[in-house]
Amino acid sequence: MTALLEVEDLRVAYGKIEAVKGISFSIEEGQVVTLIGTNGAGKTTTLRTLSGLLKPTSGSVTFKGERIDGKQAHEIVQMGLAHSPEGRRIFARMTIEENLLLGAFLRRDQAGIQADIRHAYDLFPILGERRKQAAGTLSGGEQQMLAMGRALMSQPKLLMLDEPSMGLSPIMMQKIMSTITELRQGGMTILLVEQNAQAALSLADQGHVMEVGRISLSGTGADLLHDESVRKAYLGED
Repeated sequence: MTALLEVEDLRVAYGKIEAVKGISFSIEEGQVVTLIGTNGAGKTTTLRTLSGLLKPTSGSVTFKGERIDGKQAHEIVQMGLAHSPEGRRIFARMTIEENLLLGAFLRRDQAGIQADIRHAYDLFPILGERRKQAAGTLSGGEQQMLAMGRALMSQPKLLMLDEPSMGLSPIMMQKIMSTITELRQGGMTILLVEQNAQAALSLADQGHVMEVGRISLSGTGADLLHDESVRKAYLGED
């Protein structure tokens, strides 16, 4: 079976500094795959490259059987790859509903757009209750919900989430992780970058450990959870 996403020997540089140094991995349809690693490992750079915000220096990215590493970001979204970025990047002065509508800016099916807005409010009821409120007045966790909802408005085949639990309270983090589980159960394919390695690996079918721009270890989420080196480095265990 052809993978939904295939990354082959991907290299990405900022000027003379190579941030991603020849990584390869694939994602099958319906899987949750996670990238874990310390700050500066190249995880966010990888996601930004897959979504077309950065251009690789070499290697290839294939999505749904088509090369996308030369495409523009809006073309990649239109193909069905959505990116909920680190830091949420919501539009603070716009309402919740206006932010969600921006996620559907390439779509013309008004009935479908309204149905997906209702689905976002089903996933995150607090957004529905405050739909006319300025997004900048939301808490960090509520802004994360909005960023995820906005990404889902493009009807993605693959949803990329960059640090969705960053800076959130334990209760809000649990809500975000349970939503990811719910999306997975609905058939969504997800690439997850997450600082909470325990939570990410517990959700993931496959995981990859990134260190200074390279993948140093790969395996199932369960295998990596029980790997001694991973437990010491990322789960805070001796």
